[in-house]
Amino acid sequence: MSQRVLTTESGAPVADNQNSATAGAGGPLLLQDQHLLEKLARFNRERIPERVVHARGSGAYGHFEVTDDVTEFTYADFLSTVGRRTEVFVRFSTVADSLGGADAVRDPRGFAVKFYTAEGNYDLVGNNTPVFFIKDPIKFPDFIHSQKRDPFTGRQEPDNVWDFWAHSPEATHQVTWLMGDRGIPASYRHMNGYGSHTYQWTNSAGEAFFVKYHFKTNQGIRCLSAEQAAETVGRDANSHQTDLLQAIERGVRPSWTLYVQLMPAAEADGYRFNPFDLTKVWPHQDYPLRRVGRLVLDRNPDNVFAEVEQAAFSPNNFVPGIGPSPDKMLQGRLFAYADAHRYRLGVNHTQLAVNAPRATTAQNYGRDGLMASNAQGRAAKNYEPNSYDGPAETGRPLAAPLAVAGHTGTHAAPPHTKDDDFFQAGELYRLMSAEEKSRLIANIAGGLSQVSRDDVIDKNLAHFHAADPEYGRRVEEAVRALRED
Repeated sequence: MSQRVLTTESGAPVADNQNSATAGAGGPLLLQDQHLLEKLARFNRERIPERVVHARGSGAYGHFEVTDDVTEFTYADFLSTVGRRTEVFVRFSTVADSLGGADAVRDPRGFAVKFYTAEGNYDLVGNNTPVFFIKDPIKFPDFIHSQKRDPFTGRQEPDNVWDFWAHSPEATHQVTWLMGDRGIPASYRHMNGYGSHTYQWTNSAGEAFFVKYHFKTNQGIRCLSAEQAAETVGRDANSHQTDLLQAIERGVRPSWTLYVQLMPAAEADGYRFNPFDLTKVWPHQDYPLRRVGRLVLDRNPDNVFAEVEQAAFSPNNFVPGIGPSPDKMLQGRLFAYADAHRYRLGVNHTQLAVNAPRATTAQNYGRDGLMASNAQGRAAKNYEPNSYDGPAETGRPLAAPLAVAGHTGTHAAPPHTKDDDFFQAGELYRLMSAEEKSRLIANIAGGLSQVSRDDVIDKNLAHFHAADPEYGRRVEEAVRALRED
């Protein structure tokens, strides 16, 4: 078999890839050396803007198989038949650090699933926790700024982290999750995934249900202590990536069982918690888990940049039978995610192989823009409606309409009977074993004791006291002890 010929990007053969063209032996380089200039110019442009959040990630392909009948609740085609399989791509990530950050750190993990369905791609974009730090997207840029590197010191600052939390009592529930034993997963395979937000399912009769997604790991939950994590990072900063890659390469197929909680839409207004508040969970005794199917990963990407870095997930990629809810954070993400991808990857990012539909073909009137590859036939029209048999609307909404009422303006969410910022954080604390509580206290005190302002410490302590008196007392004592050392 003859060796393939190295070419330039225009396809011309390259004569010498070891030596640049010069003006005589040992002379200066020549501007006419097209191959040299092309290589250097392309090299300068190899990187694209990294994600502001979820920059450090890993991914894999696999499938989702329906194991239980849920057609009573949704007419989504990919969920319509027991045994039905749909190809998926899953991206895991840390949240706060940059692309070069370590994997084994105390941070929430992104858990994003792209279902390549026959009715278009459905993106379910969540985390490894069922709740989040804030409930309104207007606070999201401020929250992320407080968690990222300080513009002056260039490092994550406890003063910024805890000052934001001090002014955001709704964060107490997620802080308790983050500082507890599940704050540092041992690997991506050994953690759960959650849709976190509340979504809407609609059945064929037009009945609406609000839904929360739970992906339960079949490998079992495994987490690292702060000491184990520090050792892991020192040994392999890419520990989660290494684990996922090697597991799949040796034939291990990580899997998760998908469960959902379903709330008839009519019950939302009278529920004891605001069902659209991202800082709250629905207790399982109120809405039990119902099994849906099994998610399996069995193939690594061939190119991490092309298929993980360029993977674009957006929660506004719905399919018929699934839609949004009034969840404020979800509503903000419906815009922000797609906009981030248009900035990072360009307006035609949906034509990239990892993002393009696989079980169907995208047909619309979007044209042109940078890197457009969806060239149409010479007679194709770029407007709608038209008289030339172009793609046309179905007239069928993706999900059931939701009633709205009231005046426009900036409103706080209407209160429900159990709507405070501390009750569920206290419930989570009281569920923990004595050992888990001790580790939680130590993790919180280790960070909070580094804060320089007493008033910021006091505000945070008040949150823990409000969640549970014992919780607050133990954190306060541990912080005091560390600050007196």
